[in-house]
Amino acid sequence: MTLASSEPMRLSGRKWSRYRHPESTLRLAALLAVLTFLFWSVRFLNIDVVRIFGAFPRLADILATRYFPPDLNYVSDAGFLRSVLRTLEMSLLGGVFGVLVSIPLAWMAARNITFSRAIAYPFGRFAIMGSRSIHETIWTILFVTILGFGMLAGTLALTVFCIGFAGKLFSDELEAIDMGPVEAMRSVGASHLQIFQYAVLPQVRVAFTGITIYTWDVAFRAATVVGFFGGGGMGWYLKRTTQQLESTRVAAILLIIILLVLLAEMGSGWLRKKIGRMR
Repeated sequence: MTLASSEPMRLSGRKWSRYRHPESTLRLAALLAVLTFLFWSVRFLNIDVVRIFGAFPRLADILATRYFPPDLNYVSDAGFLRSVLRTLEMSLLGGVFGVLVSIPLAWMAARNITFSRAIAYPFGRFAIMGSRSIHETIWTILFVTILGFGMLAGTLALTVFCIGFAGKLFSDELEAIDMGPVEAMRSVGASHLQIFQYAVLPQVRVAFTGITIYTWDVAFRAATVVGFFGGGGMGWYLKRTTQQLESTRVAAILLIIILLVLLAEMGSGWLRKKIGRMR
């Protein structure tokens, strides 16, 4: 075998080798560190893994004896049906307001196209990070404390939640755009608003539409939790029946929530497919 023929084999062997030093060594060390931390956490928290698996038969027995059959007459009441409509309205308003506010914040928080790295960029980042760092239940409790129980507190809590959720996705999408059109418009003296309108939006229009639909999907799931803590809607009925230990009514409400989430998932998935065909 000649030297020329052995050289490609040697290079091919290097190409197919999965071990790369020091990258592979660092990955292995990181994996071992994570596994060690998880094992230590289980031991430190005294988590009985065997007991966890043994709880499933008991859970099935409780569901069969206490929550079955569901009280479907309760969820067919006109008052409960109105609460379902209020939950839909609350999630829609919170999603729309949150998206409308998160778009300019994402523009400011995108380092590559922000109009002021000294002021706008840290402000946009802080606003999005602050909205994301606090759970929607905490926002609900804060707004209920200030405004009282009702749809207004729930809508505002969902709005802040959607600002953090959509703002993060919007800003990541903006930072991944092709900067060629942006630099071209900057070179001819276009304003920041013109650059965003004609060089940025055409690149992210489809992605922004998909993120908006996904944001409403997530807001609808969160609306029930928000209602449980005083925001109104189905969550209020779920809280009342839970506190009164009306298990069959709780089961019926949970079935309705699962059904509505399933329908929302199917609808948002269908819309995302339609948007995907526009690319």
